Amino acid sequence: MTTPRPTGPFSDGSRTLVMGVVNVTPDSFSDGGRWFEPEAAVEHGRALTTEGADLLDVGGESTRPGAVRPPVAEELRRVIPVVEALAASGVRVSVDTMRAEVAERALAAGAVMVNDVSGGLADPEMLPLVAAHAVPFIAMHWRGHSADMQQRAAYGEVVADVCRELAHRRDAALIAGVAPQRLVLDPGLGFAKLAAHNWALTAHLAAVAALGQPLLYAASRKAFLGVVGRPDGAAPRGAAERDVATAATSVLAALAGVWAVRVHDVRSTRDALDVVEATRSAGGGA
Repeated sequence: MTTPRPTGPFSDGSRTLVMGVVNVTPDSFSDGGRWFEPEAAVEHGRALTTEGADLLDVGGESTRPGAVRPPVAEELRRVIPVVEALAASGVRVSVDTMRAEVAERALAAGAVMVNDVSGGLADPEMLPLVAAHAVPFIAMHWRGHSADMQQRAAYGEVVADVCRELAHRRDAALIAGVAPQRLVLDPGLGFAKLAAHNWALTAHLAAVAALGQPLLYAASRKAFLGVVGRPDGAAPRGAAERDVATAATSVLAALAGVWAVRVHDVRSTRDALDVVEATRSAGGGA
């Protein structure tokens, strides 16, 4: 079984990494604030690590469609204690934020990576900050904040358009001084995307990879997985019922050679990716 080998930060090239999601928000679409209190979030993060997460992505701002941004002081209050506690226990932590101030404080607290869903567009200080700290940076395809992003889901040809716009973010990051080996791209499933757009990007990850950077694939529990296979007009599956579909997309992403998949249910994804590796090994694929 010959598939592209993943490359990127913290990777030895042997397998796709699993990034576990730690939402420290009261209004997350996936868990409804279940891990909002710092103690609960830290406990959850440690459990995800035990289940096989290679790194944890800690975020204090919901980016579900229609979400309202918290004040920066509130985002800091949510995120910093969790980052600090997880990092102190030896966990590799990424901070999920669009704000340079939050990123800087999280790095000081022990985070080792910044995941910015705006790709540096929301805060002009983000790219210089990441470059100065010489840490890995994830730049996602983004067209605007959650409050109105779905109104921007209009494409001539979604794969070509996303690749072109992501190339601009790649170039901006490199010009700002982010080292190529530290830059990861994310096609931004669900962000200014309809279901058909998400499936097209999933089917053409090789085109996104052709931009020359490692990829993060983040489909976990998103709305398009809630309607796949459902009859027209049927109620979508709830977020917690989308983990099998998430694991299936993670397998597809791993076969495409992505650097990491970002998921809520680490255990099922780790099992699914172990099947990919076992099959690869049995087939003698490179």
